[in-house]
Order: sequence, then structure tokens, then C-alpha cells
Amino acid sequence: MRGDGRVANAWLALLSRDWLGLPIALLVTAVGVGLVALESTWAVALGWTAVTVGAVLAAGAVRHLVLVAREARARPVPGKLVDVGGHRMHLLAEGDAGDGPTVVWLPGGHGPGEDFRHLHLLAAARTRSVLVDRFGSGWSDVGPFPRTTAAEAEELVAALEAAGERAPYVFVGHSFGGLLVANAARRRPDLVAGLVLLDPTPLEVIAFAPPNRLVAGMRGAFLLTAVRHLFGAHRSRGRGGRTGPYCAAASIFAELSPAGLAGVGWETVVYDGDLGDLPLVLVIPRDLTGGEAVLAAARDTAEAERIARFYLRTRTRYLAASTASRLVHTPAGTGHAFPTEAPGFVVGVVADLVRELRTFSP
Repeated sequence: MRGDGRVANAWLALLSRDWLGLPIALLVTAVGVGLVALESTWAVALGWTAVTVGAVLAAGAVRHLVLVAREARARPVPGKLVDVGGHRMHLLAEGDAGDGPTVVWLPGGHGPGEDFRHLHLLAAARTRSVLVDRFGSGWSDVGPFPRTTAAEAEELVAALEAAGERAPYVFVGHSFGGLLVANAARRRPDLVAGLVLLDPTPLEVIAFAPPNRLVAGMRGAFLLTAVRHLFGAHRSRGRGGRTGPYCAAASIFAELSPAGLAGVGWETVVYDGDLGDLPLVLVIPRDLTGGEAVLAAARDTAEAERIARFYLRTRTRYLAASTASRLVHTPAGTGHAFPTEAPGFVVGVVADLVRELRTFSP
């Protein structure tokens, strides 16, 4: 299994190179030319088909490189690129912390820091605020494979130190980003003043929840999108169509499955008491608003009630990680996407914790 994982990650690392489409197209064309040279009827027909496909792939690969270059010119790096293990990681830091902690934001999924730009701008008016692009997202390099939560927790701290940001930090993470910052806090509690976890992913959901087609299909969707972009089947927007972000997401989502979690659970779980008395604010919706996808697995009403109970109870499991935790519910009608639905509320919760930490600092 480990050998299979190494091969898979080698392929992902190769697929993350935006230039890969051209040699693939040339290889297909060369095979076609070789078949035509055989001069048999079937070989000639198949060969010209391959030549045509190769030409189309080459045109798409060139288009992809042009779009990526155009997007890079249109969207220059807004922050600072720092060296982490021989790769460049991007951070955007603004605002003044004064005598308080610096706020560090991590969006959900494997999204770039830019996904939380709206929260960052609101927070930077009050304190020091930092957006981080994990390897394989935003303006950061793709970085090494495999992508894992454990590695990204260590890379996050290393990037902040390399950028010269001043501890202590208040880490704010949403969904999978919440799992990541909780891991960072467990590893380096000396650098962390507090945590705000925005409906963070509990690993029980990965290990024990009923099958969720949305999560199960994500890795395949990322891989398909990477291949599609490699041959120019995209528009120049957002992330410029680079294949790296999709390959990185496909890599880290491999661990977010029952089988994947079995191999990394000890390094990834943040369990009861792991965070000592670290101030922790858990922010969750009161109900499963927008959670139709998880309820779709139910075979009847009784099972739907059990699934709902499971998800609502696991949402609170991070409260046991610290003896100084508290629960805050999101505004009525908001669901898992509340950082987008209620940004002022989120920034207010973070500001309250920052204010408390300033008050009680020695």
C-alpha cells in the first residue's frame, strides 16, 4: 500500500506541472505518425486519428500555458513569498497587532487564503491579520507531495516564522482549515494565544459517518479538473487554471477517507485534553441548515434522525480538546458556509477573543 501511495503521489507531482500537456500531446502525435508509417489500412486510420488528437491536445496545452501566464501578469503576488523547505509559500499580512495577538486565517477545503480576503480586510482594520496560501494553493508553490494535514500544520508555523510575524497567534480555521489549525496549536502551543474553530471537521465524520457522495467524489473531481485544465479546457480566472491546486487537494483528500485516516489518525487527531487550557472558541450552526447532502444517505426517517444527531453531536467534539473552551452558535438560518454568509459575525467573534487576550495578558 505504501508503494502504491508513493506512485500515486509521484503522478500527482508530475500532473501538477503546467507544462506536462505538451510532451503528452507530442507523444500521442509521435505514436500516430508511427502507426501511419506501418501503411496497413487499420494502422493508417488509427494513426491519423492519433495525430489529430495529438494536435488538439497540443493546442489545448499551449492555450493552458498562455492563460496561466496571462493570469500571473494580471494578478501579481500581493504579499510576501517565504522559503519553507526549499519551496515558496505566500503570506499576506496587514494591520497592527499592538499589544495583542496576530490573527491567522485558514479557509476550508484546500482553498487559498484569498477565500477569506473579506474577513481579513475587516480584521486588519482592528489588529494584525494574516492570510496564508498553503502549498498548492493561491500564489504558493505546489510544494512536496504527499500533502497531509500534519505536514501543513508544521509548514504553517514555519511560514509565519520565516515571514517574521510575531507570536502569539490566534488561529482561525474553517472546516478542514479548522482541523489544520487545531493540529498546529497542538504541536506548538507556545506560539498560540487562542483558537477560533469555525465548524471544524471532526475526524469522526471521516471515520464513522455514513457514505457521503459529495466528499467521496471530491478527489476524483479534483483529478479530472487538473487533467481538463492541463489541456486548456478552462477559463483564465481565479487561480489561473493551474493544475497544482487541484493536485494538492487530491493529495490531501486521500487522507480524508476511512482508509486514509487509518494511516494518519494518530498524527492528525486532536483529542480530548490535547490543547490543555488554551482559549478555544467553537463556532457552529445550531442545526443542519444546508446539510441535505449528508441526509441523502438515509434510508428512512429513523436513520435520517440518527444521521442528524451524529453530525450535530460531532460538531461539538472539539470542546473537549481544551478546558478553556466555549461554544458560540452562528446566526439563525446560516449553515456550514457561515463565514461567507455572516462575515461581520465571524470577525466580531474573533475580535472578542483578541480583546479578551489583550485584557488578560501580563
